[in-house]
Amino acid sequence: MKRLIYLVLWLICFILLVYLLRYPVPSLSEPSDVVMPLVGKVIVLDPGHGGVDGGADYGDVKEKSIVLNTTIFLRDYLRQAGAEVHLTRETDKDLAPKDMKGYSKRKAYDIRKRVDFIKHHDADIIVSLHLNSLVNERWKGGQTFYYPGDTNEALAKAIQERIREVTETNRQAFSTSNIYILKKSETTGALVELGFLSNAQERKRLLTEDYQRELAFAVYQGIVEYVHGEQITSNQSN
Repeated sequence: MKRLIYLVLWLICFILLVYLLRYPVPSLSEPSDVVMPLVGKVIVLDPGHGGVDGGADYGDVKEKSIVLNTTIFLRDYLRQAGAEVHLTRETDKDLAPKDMKGYSKRKAYDIRKRVDFIKHHDADIIVSLHLNSLVNERWKGGQTFYYPGDTNEALAKAIQERIREVTETNRQAFSTSNIYILKKSETTGALVELGFLSNAQERKRLLTEDYQRELAFAVYQGIVEYVHGEQITSNQSN
């Protein structure tokens, strides 16, 4: 009887040994499968316009609403990747005081407050989202703009590569010194025109949540690829 018990125990131990050899317990020192490529990065997102400033429009379709929705989707993607993300606005408003009179005066105050917001949060990256509209309805596609500078150019080109795929355009990232928020924020930044409300086909897509998410994910991918490239360059120089 004892021999039978020993035999059973031996078989159990043998089976456990085989199991452990086939499925080793992971070491705590092994890297996690969960990758968060933007940990430690502070990113400010700027949904253009808001409040009395509707931005570009086509009838009842307003730039301010579409870019806010898209920015919120982008915020969520970035946070899931570990970034600390702040929005210059999260509702349909501008940053001017409620009682301030005069459209131009409100606009000037609003853009200065957006720059102050970026500096206050000591952002590593600023991305401002907008839409276009022209009299000529044939124009379509997204384009990224940047203030002259190596890091700005690298970020804008990374985003443009992804935007080009989604919006089906051959446009290139474009350098300009005339965008106030990029010039004055004193950090790596880009302004992304996501498409044209004046183009009927593109306008129809821009109104859908699926396309807004697709655009947001394209910008997200561009940001991640820029940060990844920056880290590789930094490691190579060390």
